[in-house]
Amino acid sequence: MSDRHVAIEAIVASHRTERGALLSILEAVQRTNEHNYLSKEELILVAKAMEVPLSTVYSVATFYAFFNLKPQGEHVITVCRGTACHTRGSKPLLQQVLKQLNLELDEEGTATTDDVRFTVHTVACFGQCALAPVIAIDSVIHSRVTEQKLTQLLQTLIQSKEVS
Repeated sequence: MSDRHVAIEAIVASHRTERGALLSILEAVQRTNEHNYLSKEELILVAKAMEVPLSTVYSVATFYAFFNLKPQGEHVITVCRGTACHTRGSKPLLQQVLKQLNLELDEEGTATTDDVRFTVHTVACFGQCALAPVIAIDSVIHSRVTEQKLTQLLQTLIQSKEVS
């Protein structure tokens, strides 16, 4: 039995009696994954440990936006594409991030660098419309972002690895 299998068994055991246990279990499994996502193998292990159909586990994992089925970067950049942000320039900001990181969004509006350092994705709205355009970097909201401010934020992240 692998270490990951043992870890998932322990997570399931610690939440089994909770109401809505599957959500708590999937959150814990995702949090303990190095790249903050739920792999196919992990979904299968959760289904087996909970003795529920894989389709049940998969439908919960795909229904909630906070679950990731692909590896997430060390740094996650989220660009708001809501109406207020769009009219105040979020599209050029998104294009700038993608260009600077040499990425293209997939059909789900997500992209991750090959070295899994950065993930870029979009959201429909942060609910911060008065502060548009808004970008979140590692869950920190940045408001009234300009291309210059974005360049500075990205350079800081990129250089942080080079210095380490």
